This record gives sequence, structure tokens and C-alpha cells, in this order.
Amino acid sequence: MTSNRRRNAPAIEWPTVFLAFFCYGTWLAAGLSLWPSYPLLALVVLALTAALQSSLAHEVLHGHPTRNAQLNEAFVFVPIGLVWPFRRFKTIHLRHHADERLTDPLDDPESYYKALWRHDELPPAMKFLLKINNTMIGRLILGPWLSCIGFFIDDARQMLAGDKVIRKAWLLHAIGLAVVLPVVQFGFGIPLWLYILVPVWLGQSLISIRTFAEHQWSEHPEGRTVIVERSPLSFLFLNNNLHFVHHKSPTVAWYRLPKLFRERRDEWLRMNNGYAYPNYFALLRAYAFKAKEPIVHPVLRRTPEPGRAFKPRVRARSLNGLGSAPVPAEPPKE
Repeated sequence: MTSNRRRNAPAIEWPTVFLAFFCYGTWLAAGLSLWPSYPLLALVVLALTAALQSSLAHEVLHGHPTRNAQLNEAFVFVPIGLVWPFRRFKTIHLRHHADERLTDPLDDPESYYKALWRHDELPPAMKFLLKINNTMIGRLILGPWLSCIGFFIDDARQMLAGDKVIRKAWLLHAIGLAVVLPVVQFGFGIPLWLYILVPVWLGQSLISIRTFAEHQWSEHPEGRTVIVERSPLSFLFLNNNLHFVHHKSPTVAWYRLPKLFRERRDEWLRMNNGYAYPNYFALLRAYAFKAKEPIVHPVLRRTPEPGRAFKPRVRARSLNGLGSAPVPAEPPKE
């Protein structure tokens, strides 16, 4: 089904092209026109465009809006959100799309769960921060800093170990920053420290609303990805609130996801075992100051071991003889 949609996709997806021009145009307008007269409004709009550009980068790494990867990358080459090198984001996120590895603390690079043995080695202060980070308010405030610092340290280690692919990704990112930073400092007249503390931080916090509950542990891969049916933030997230639909149809353009969901709503909800919320406000009410998930993965990586392809079934004996069975079901949440 996915390959058929890819073959039938237009050579150029104009809504996404227009979206890219809208995103960067709005960013420039906010800095050049709004900032001198309405600085608070300008900072909010800059944060919204930073979040939108992050969603746009996600769309691009999945092969949009053209069939040329280099041309697609050009649409998001200027990193107004500052933090994530596009090619690193692409590599990490495509690894994350192996649904049978979802939530694995070692094999899923976007998992928020920790391996038990690694968690046990952490200092008490870090365990406390991770506990706060597992609440929705904590994720919005601390999440951007924790994820960025961990990502920077890990990439630095790999570059020092000689990883040329990561070095090239960061070199390209530095070229993009050489465009963004002077524009912000001298073109807009916004101090860099203020740009980092408001538009960049707030932009990542907005994206954290979406990522907070995107995945949970379930014995069945289909039950690990959420559907948030309605949200005024859908456009900002490019409809990735319908995240299960995206995981099942990763090559479908953002503007086609709502129709795809509406046409088979009951089937989608049945397929993902009902892991759904009506909106993000429902998540906020339930988990603003309460952890939705444990820090330690409830089933996987209980003992030290290297990362490998996660296979969610184990050998078992049934009435029909020796075969396989799902790994133990998820424990009830407190």
C-alpha cells in the first residue's frame, strides 16, 4: 500500500513547497517587522515558526516534497531552530520507524524509556530530573534541555571516535548556522541568548506536546503509537497528532493524513488497540504533574546487553507444539 502511494504521488507536492516558503517568510517577517515594535509578539511568532520548521524537517526526511533528496534537504537547510542537524535527525528518525523496535531503550533512538541497568548507574540528581521529565509539564520545561545535552554529548563522542558521517552532518549544520545566527543578531537585532531562551526553547517545548505521548510500551507493535484525534496544533505538527496513521503510511504527505484517518477511523483505532486521546488537553489534564510512563522500560533491557534488532516474540510451547509467543504484556499503570 505504501509503495503504491509513493508511485502515485505527484512529482512535486506543492502544498509542502508553499509551506516551506510560508515558514521561512513568516520567520523573516517576525524578526524584521514585528520585533522593533512588538517584541513579545515577535518572539512568540518566531517560536511557532521554529516548531513548524521542525515539523517540516520531519516531512522532508520522509521524502517530500519532491523525489530528489538533495532538493528536499534544501527546503530545510537553514536551521532556524538551531539545535538539530537535519542529516542526524533523518538518520535517527528513520531508525525509529522500525516499529518492532519501538520503545526499546537501546534500539529505538527516540525512546524515553531507560534500560534498568543504565538507570541504576545514574546519579540521584539525574534520576530526579528524569522523574520530573516524565510528567507533561516537566517534559515541556526540561525535555528540550535534557534531550539536546544528551544528543550533543553522544554525537561529540562519536565524532571524536572518527565517525565521518556525523562530522559531515554537523559541518553542513554549521554552514546553516552561519546563515541564521548573523541574521538573528544583526538583521533582526535580537540578542542570541534571548533567541535561544525564548524562540528556540519554546519551539522545542511546543514539539514536546506532540512527542510526550507518541509511544508507549505494548506487547504488540501496533499498540505502541498514539492517535490524538483533534487539536488546534494539528497544523503546527503537520497532522502528526495522527501518529499511528503516519507510522503505518510514512510516505503519505502531511495534508493527506486527516482524510486517510477519517475514511477508516474505526479501523485505525482498532488496529492500534485504542491507544488514543480526543485532544492534547485530555493528556494535560491527566498527566500535567503525573508520570504517564515509568522511566525504566517495564519489560526490555533488564540486564546489561548491547543494542540489537528487537524482536517482540519469544520461543514458547503451545497446544500446537513449539512456536513463539509475545513477550509479557505491559503491566497495569498506577
